[in-house]
Amino acid sequence: FGRKILIREIIFQVVCFLVVYGMTAFGSKTQIFSSPFSIVIIIPAALFVLIEAILYGQLSAVFFSFMLSLGVFNATFFGSFNITPSCVVPFLFTLASCVSASMIVRKIERRIDMVVVSIILALIDTMMIVILSVIFNEVFNRLPVVLIGVAFNGFISGILALGFLTPVEFMLNTASVFRLMDLSDLNNPLMKKMLISASGTYNHSLMVAQLAESACREIGANALVARVGAYYHDIGKLDKSEYFVENHVAGETYDLTPSLYVSVIRSHIRKGVEKAHQLHLPRQIIEIIEQHHGNSLISYFYEKAKEENPDVNPEDYSYYGNPPVSKEAAVVMIADTVEAACRSLENPTEERLEKFIQTLINAKLENKQLDCCELTFRDITKVKEVFVPILVGYHHNRIKYPNQKDPEETAEQTDADKTAENTEKSAKATKTDKTKKSKETKEVVLGDKTLYEVKKHG
Repeated sequence: FGRKILIREIIFQVVCFLVVYGMTAFGSKTQIFSSPFSIVIIIPAALFVLIEAILYGQLSAVFFSFMLSLGVFNATFFGSFNITPSCVVPFLFTLASCVSASMIVRKIERRIDMVVVSIILALIDTMMIVILSVIFNEVFNRLPVVLIGVAFNGFISGILALGFLTPVEFMLNTASVFRLMDLSDLNNPLMKKMLISASGTYNHSLMVAQLAESACREIGANALVARVGAYYHDIGKLDKSEYFVENHVAGETYDLTPSLYVSVIRSHIRKGVEKAHQLHLPRQIIEIIEQHHGNSLISYFYEKAKEENPDVNPEDYSYYGNPPVSKEAAVVMIADTVEAACRSLENPTEERLEKFIQTLINAKLENKQLDCCELTFRDITKVKEVFVPILVGYHHNRIKYPNQKDPEETAEQTDADKTAENTEKSAKATKTDKTKKSKETKEVVLGDKTLYEVKKHG
């Protein structure tokens, strides 16, 4: 299936298979459900296939559908040596219902969509039982009851799948589309904390998410997993965000040796994984956090260390992680490197960005960081073609507005204006003081007499 199948998924499938097999085997022995058309009412195969499709994908759900259908066939065929409608009808109905369920659930994005899935599945089950009744010449005496039963089975399967999904995905530590949509909400407490305490990392993560999501959608990978993984890939920087250059305040520096700086930088992977486990993030997201730097060399501080000691060990200046094993993790790694490096590129035109991105990707290939994932050279070309226009738009130029002045020039002019204003005020104050002194002199000469009294009395 293009992914590693974990033991917990196999256990889940075995439990579901035993439930379906047991209900079919015991239900067929009862009088109410002894008919090959009535037994399908109590078979919960579609419920488990819906959960499998949401958690592990359509291909895995189709394979699981065949397994459950064979189990139903064996349960109804058990003890009989002739293949009769009593074993073929439940098999065909279960196969059609389960495959249909895996198909119609693949495009859902919201929880309310499960209601629509339930209605569609109820209609498909009803149509399927009518077709089988015609094929096998079933007497239509109890057909209305059977139709109502299979319609209810299909509808309730979708509703129960939505209800069981949260505890099942928590136990299996996997990610449904609903859980990923919840994690992509930037209003959650962790993202708000990152925005306040590590705003540079926050904005970097948003840009990486946009690049990774667009690229994964183009190459057929899981775009939602890539977006959520990009949001959380640097959560390990929150504890010491001030040591990472994107969060530095202008003029702020830290006098650390290259080895100490590297130890801080490398630790954000380990701390990120620890935080992810504390938050019970899905396994796919934890893998992206762990693998987004692979075991690549921290070249800047390695070169700094070589200036002091030419015999320095490159492994002491490399990340601890493993290279990406999934397409999503590989795309996030490339997007992370490209977004950070392109910020330092002068005059980022389309041609310069394209060449620079190709250089960065070639470096990843030469360092064997993309050997463990399933990215093809065609995929890498598509990734680059997606990145370039997005980054060109991000680093776009703007025309200068009329009468727009440089802030520094404006500040200098403001200081000059203030100085001139202060000088003018000082001159006015001096003149006022002289006038006051003149008045005081007259008051001394004239005493308390007014000018009218002086003129009248002399």
